Amino acid sequence: MRRFLQNGSSLLLRPQNNILSAATILLVTYGLSHLVGLLKTRLLISYFFGSQAQLLDVYYAAFVIPDTIFQLLVIGSLSAAFIPVFTRLLSSDSKEAWKVAGNAINLILLVFLIFSLVIFVFATPASRLVAPGFTTSQISIMSSLLRVMLAAQVFFSISSFLTGIIQSHQRFIIPALAPLAYNLGIIFGTVALSPLLGILGPAVGVVIGAFFHMAIQFPLAVSLGFRPSLDFSFHRPGVRDILRLFPPRAVALGIDQIEQFVAVILASLLVPGSISILNVARLLYAIPTSLFGVTIGQAALPVLSRQAASDSTRFRTTLASSLLQVSFLALPASVLFIILRIPIVRLVFGAKSFPWSATLLTGKTLAILAVSASFAAIIQLVVRGFYALHDTKTPLVIGLVAAVFDAVLSIILARVFNQGILGIATAITITNIIECFALAIALEVRLGTSRPLESIIFKSLAKMIFISFVAGIFLWIPMRLLDQFVFDTTRTFPLLFLTMTTSFIGMTVYGLLAYLFKIPELVTFIELGRRVWTWRKLLSSPQETPTEPVILPAPDQN
Repeated sequence: MRRFLQNGSSLLLRPQNNILSAATILLVTYGLSHLVGLLKTRLLISYFFGSQAQLLDVYYAAFVIPDTIFQLLVIGSLSAAFIPVFTRLLSSDSKEAWKVAGNAINLILLVFLIFSLVIFVFATPASRLVAPGFTTSQISIMSSLLRVMLAAQVFFSISSFLTGIIQSHQRFIIPALAPLAYNLGIIFGTVALSPLLGILGPAVGVVIGAFFHMAIQFPLAVSLGFRPSLDFSFHRPGVRDILRLFPPRAVALGIDQIEQFVAVILASLLVPGSISILNVARLLYAIPTSLFGVTIGQAALPVLSRQAASDSTRFRTTLASSLLQVSFLALPASVLFIILRIPIVRLVFGAKSFPWSATLLTGKTLAILAVSASFAAIIQLVVRGFYALHDTKTPLVIGLVAAVFDAVLSIILARVFNQGILGIATAITITNIIECFALAIALEVRLGTSRPLESIIFKSLAKMIFISFVAGIFLWIPMRLLDQFVFDTTRTFPLLFLTMTTSFIGMTVYGLLAYLFKIPELVTFIELGRRVWTWRKLLSSPQETPTEPVILPAPDQN
């Protein structure tokens, strides 16, 4: 037993050198975090929807400004600047890499604190700007929540850099568990503190969760070599590289946040509960993006960063491999959400305080958003391909055009055509599809044409889209028949059995068709599943042997 526990601890700390191996770790742990996140949202709905829907709207609206600052300063510096520079320095001068890491954390944290102080002082006018449709009482509550949530972002700022450091060493388990700790903090705030503090309870839970998001990663980062310092040097070449790459990415993320601002502004002008319903639908829609696009993209970024400077052929093949893996998983998930939207919404959020009208509206919103879920997942990967090439300007330009397009289209559909949150969802979907194609074309131009690889990608994607469509039919027909003749779906357990049975039939059809159409990604994931299944051997085995990060079979095997 002692050896089992020791090897289990070793598994948490060992590197995952293969992209798909790392992505699987991220997928499993992110999946667990999403389940806890859905539980968190259901609890929030149970406590605050219905008669207090306006308070839940305030809670979600209060996230927008702190999250925007965090995205601009922290995520912008990490994804486009810090990880590629830090990864490159680790392979050539590890001592300098750690100094650059300390400098980068200190500089970003200092700037973040300055911005946070300004927002803290001007919380009330900032809240009016984000939610012009809120009442005076709602604005007052939103200002208080906003100030509390700013404290959480300080912890997140440190934690996110720790995530970048750990993932640059190709260790993914601990960082992927951090969101689980965050969601548990909010659950604690909702259950334990809401009876005393009302809607302020979940906000305090956000701070608690953010602290544990940082605390769970700090020991591993220190064991890898990180040491906190008060060094604010600007002169190091690595720091200058980060400062050079950071602004375009920060602006690009700021542009991406325009969608968030526009959505909240427009939804605040609608009936109470609109912001909450839109947020709930987006939470489900984001599952394919984060589980497949973000996980594979994060796992691929360190490898792509190394290959970009040394081997363009392997870079191209790795990117194509990862793109097909994202598509193979995201496409059926999107179809599943479109067909089973109502059962899923009922199962996940069907509290007594969540009425049938809200369920229907959430289901419609989810279906519209799910159409573009696969495109959003691919965007996560393609953008990281640009970052690995140290190109942050191209995503910036495309993102700017997409953000303006989304904002204008949202206003037209939501206000001119009176489509409400369905109009906002439609604008998001159309924008995602257009942006995905634009980024893919721009990256192809940047890398140059590779006809054999393009042919492989096109044929594989065409097969995946077709079998996803067929699987959708085998989802819809059993759902209708079982709903009418077998299960009493007014009850929770029959509804659960209906959803599970229908999902099993549809996904089995997808797997069988993938086998018949000889889609190589199926074999890849089957082999990976066999490795995961033999977890006892994994716990007793030595450190994973580094493998070729290219997962896509050779072109002549496709």
